[in-house]
Amino acid sequence: MYRVLDESNPAIKTGRAPRRSNRGKQSEWRIAALLLFFLPVLLFAQSPHTVSLPNADSLAAYLRWTPDRTPLLSAHRGGPEPGYPENALETFEHSLAYAPCLIECDVRKTADSVLVMMHDETVDRTTTGTGRVEDLTFNEIRSLHLVDNEGVETPYRVPTFAEVLHWAKGRAVLTVDVKWPVAPEEIIRAIRGWEAEGHAVVITYNAESAATYHRLAPELVLSVSVRQLDDITRLREAGVNLGRVIAFVGVGEPEPALYEVLHHLGIRAILGTMGNLDRKAAARGVQVYEGLLERGADILATDTVPLAVQASKQPRRSIRIQVGM
Repeated sequence: MYRVLDESNPAIKTGRAPRRSNRGKQSEWRIAALLLFFLPVLLFAQSPHTVSLPNADSLAAYLRWTPDRTPLLSAHRGGPEPGYPENALETFEHSLAYAPCLIECDVRKTADSVLVMMHDETVDRTTTGTGRVEDLTFNEIRSLHLVDNEGVETPYRVPTFAEVLHWAKGRAVLTVDVKWPVAPEEIIRAIRGWEAEGHAVVITYNAESAATYHRLAPELVLSVSVRQLDDITRLREAGVNLGRVIAFVGVGEPEPALYEVLHHLGIRAILGTMGNLDRKAAARGVQVYEGLLERGADILATDTVPLAVQASKQPRRSIRIQVGM
């Protein structure tokens, strides 16, 4: 909650605080001492893990593969949990309490051409309303409440893409899944308009789409689909800059040779664990994720951030990654 300053307060008008009695000063010293004692505990409990990158070059460098790279997590659809619905700002913030996750999110367009965060073609599953996103106005969608994956209504609303780009600055890296019929030009305009090149990765699903984004916005970092070695050849032939990509290798482990080639090119591999691999880890334990990382995965795209974070070798303190200009 934000509080409006009371302009009748003389301290606000003059810039000087009114005089206080000695008794008041003693009370303030006691309060200050208590705050100093409890402040580290409060900060540890409330501080999220954050990543702050100033531009696209810094983002590309952060996501490049190196032999000493730290494994990363991608919170699929933002990392929904009970009480935290998918594609909600509050859920994104909740996921950062576990680790400096990449935040995977989905963009669709309303009937009045507002870009909003929604995975499905309809609002039926994830909100208190019904109807196709493209048939509803933004005001109609904004009036709905989001529901979590158990179908429980929450107080949260559908955010716009602009709100998410603004929220992520200085906090997190987004991986943006663009749903049809949103055009590349619309996504690029929003990212550039919010100066989000340093914290927004655009997901593409084939070499043609990757080439289109690269041609229109060569500064952007892209997530490209690489299921086999031939996909790398297609990206090269399409003119995609392989120095500004991360590679999604699917929802099952690829051949070891694919990891080897990607790493030789300095490209991080994203393995989608949502679905079968997450269920396997839930049944057998965190060692499932540890094995995936040891065999070559660099980023785990997961629906179970709290469990996967135990394998990502992230320190258990609050992480704030900041890269200067």
